Amino acid sequence: MRIVLCGFGVVGQSLVKLFDSRSEDLYVKYGLKPRIVGVVDSKGSAVDPSGLEFNKLVEVKKKFGTVKNYANTKNAMSGIDILKNIEADVLIETTASNYKDAEPGMTHITTAMKKGLHVISVNKGPLALAFPSLMELATYNQVMLKFSGTVGGGTPILDYAKNSLSGERITAFSGILNGTTNYILSNMSTGLSFDEALKDAKDRGYVEADESLDLDGLDAAAKLVILANWIMGMKVTMPDINCTGIRKVSTEDIKKAAKNNCSVKLIASCNKELVVGPKEVSNDDPLCVNGTLNAIAFTSEHSGTQTIIGRGAGGMETASSILRDLLDIRQEIAKT
Repeated sequence: MRIVLCGFGVVGQSLVKLFDSRSEDLYVKYGLKPRIVGVVDSKGSAVDPSGLEFNKLVEVKKKFGTVKNYANTKNAMSGIDILKNIEADVLIETTASNYKDAEPGMTHITTAMKKGLHVISVNKGPLALAFPSLMELATYNQVMLKFSGTVGGGTPILDYAKNSLSGERITAFSGILNGTTNYILSNMSTGLSFDEALKDAKDRGYVEADESLDLDGLDAAAKLVILANWIMGMKVTMPDINCTGIRKVSTEDIKKAAKNNCSVKLIASCNKELVVGPKEVSNDDPLCVNGTLNAIAFTSEHSGTQTIIGRGAGGMETASSILRDLLDIRQEIAKT
């Protein structure tokens, strides 16, 4: 299977390492032989229609900070150039999420689908801003658009709600969808101020380069859009979310919640309205998880409420979700 990989940060590199370590097993078990024909990062690209070497890609990126030094002819092809000119089957889009205009991910995805490539995206920007139209474009071009790594990283939240609860009608859901804010709020409950907890999260590398994505609830709102569209069949985008972040949560708020046997959490919920905001959650509620964990509770007509808890982020966790999507695509292709 010929793959174009747009974005070669932590997730992209983790994916290539995963392909390398599991190459035999993937072929024997699933008949999948991933062949990366093009990789693009922010400084350049590497292209080889016969397939790039996995370990060499990672080594070159580590040494030079870009893949463009992979070959002697330093490659300046953009992601769009590669998608238009190199034959491939799947685009894997892992560039940074951008909630202003979703670029460059949006153009990568639409270009790929128009050319008949299946798409796997862990970039939330395009889905948050244009989910309904991207799904229509995929249907029109008879390609698959997969995105299980956009919500919950390696925890299969989207798959669970769509498949395990497929005989059920989900009526509402709410959850902690951002591990960074959960880590900060958990630390504040131990007595740290907001600024101290934020500094600690930054020191550990948990905070996005653009901290407003975490602190102002944009990351959680983007995930809420994806969940509402995919699971509830809504047609919503980011502007439909009533979103408040955690910057105004004070030590007093945390103490007040503790007196009520509660903790303050950034909760994203879909129950008639779509809301992201800080909320008191009972310490006895399964949703009340600490640290960088994510948790989501689905309420359905007959089976009551079921909560899934798992790690929300991490390079290898997200890479495993991409591989899961790739295997789904492989199986669908095999059926035709």
